[in-house]
Amino acid sequence: MILFHGSDKIVEKPVANYGRNKVDFGQGFYLTNIHEQAAKWARIIAFKNGTGKAFVSEFNLEEEKLVALGNRYKNFMAYDMEWLNYVIDCRNGGNFQNQYDVVEGGVANDNVIDTVENYENGIITAEQALGQLQYKKVNHQICIRSQDVLNWALHFVRWEEV
Repeated sequence: MILFHGSDKIVEKPVANYGRNKVDFGQGFYLTNIHEQAAKWARIIAFKNGTGKAFVSEFNLEEEKLVALGNRYKNFMAYDMEWLNYVIDCRNGGNFQNQYDVVEGGVANDNVIDTVENYENGIITAEQALGQLQYKKVNHQICIRSQDVLNWALHFVRWEEV
């Protein structure tokens, strides 16, 4: 599987325990199969950090090795109740993230974050949140939380400036 990582740096050797920890799937190395999503994120990071340079690093992830992880790999196929509770727990620094080495699923981006936060703050019910989320286009992200998995299953291909 070809995946992309956006940053203000070229990343050839990713590190699992680097970066923010209160994000969608917890602290880890984030990738997507959507090139434009990675490029957009790279530009945002470059702007925030004032570097003026944005890069997309391309990787190949050996999918069969994800299957070999067994129940240490989680794939959220949709914005559902399990995904919603998992994201809220991770964004609050909870322990759900410690269950998995690799987590794959939708992004809690600008299109869905209001719904997530409204549910988390008790403004809407779970049923209302899921009703709103079912109409949202699911973006894609993979968070690799284990350095061993990064070293074993993810291989750098190339980088480009965007």
